[in-house]
Amino acid sequence: MIKHMQRRVFTGTALALGLAATLSAWAPAASAQSVADLKKKGELTVGMLVDFPPYGTMNASNQPDGYDADVARLLAKDLGIKVNIVPVTGPNRIPFLLTNKVDLLIASLAITPERAKQVQFSTPYAAASIVLYGAKKVDMKAAPDLKGKRVGVARASTQDLALTAVAPEGTEIRRFDDDASAMQALLSGQVDAIGCSTTVAAQIAKRAPANTFENKFLLRQQVMGVAMRPGQAELLKTVDDFVARNSANGELNKLYQKWLGTDLPKLQ
Repeated sequence: MIKHMQRRVFTGTALALGLAATLSAWAPAASAQSVADLKKKGELTVGMLVDFPPYGTMNASNQPDGYDADVARLLAKDLGIKVNIVPVTGPNRIPFLLTNKVDLLIASLAITPERAKQVQFSTPYAAASIVLYGAKKVDMKAAPDLKGKRVGVARASTQDLALTAVAPEGTEIRRFDDDASAMQALLSGQVDAIGCSTTVAAQIAKRAPANTFENKFLLRQQVMGVAMRPGQAELLKTVDDFVARNSANGELNKLYQKWLGTDLPKLQ
């Protein structure tokens, strides 16, 4: 009986070890990637939102474009390597980074204390204002007015965090996969308002009849950083140097002017 139990324990242990080995073999490497590694690979793989114009969008050739895409191209050029831009969504962008599907994120990712526990951020390279944007006929001058209202946001986005922080009990928050879905919900009357960037609000204003929607109030002013996996000190310094140099020489401001029609806000 004892021998039988010992065999069962041994067999179970062996199976567990074998399973662990198999999972380890399939798990992505978690080691930090150096600048030398990137140059050896010859390509910088960048995760980027493509549903957040003009920061990230798809052009007429169905290729990633926008301010973030141009920043990614400029960074790759600075490193002397090619760039491969991988479309990501708000919910999956950090998981893509942490599972090594991309080298870093230039994905309109706002710098927040919560996210800083998961990734390391560069100094800011962009900024955006997040507003509550809704039907003109619905009175929403401040956060308390949201009680009983239907408000949409892109799930796991900065606007989601900002809205959730101020919405009173009784607010019906509807979370969508991306900004495009939240925008469509507003246009179709499924929600009374959405939390979005001023650039998304401008896109809605172009599509809707005049005087249908308006900015209600500011939810958050956010600055965005390039995100990397924790422990990549050398890569962080390289990206910080890139941001500082191209802020000083006006290159980032040129790109911001190209896509947003205004000067890059003061980021520090």
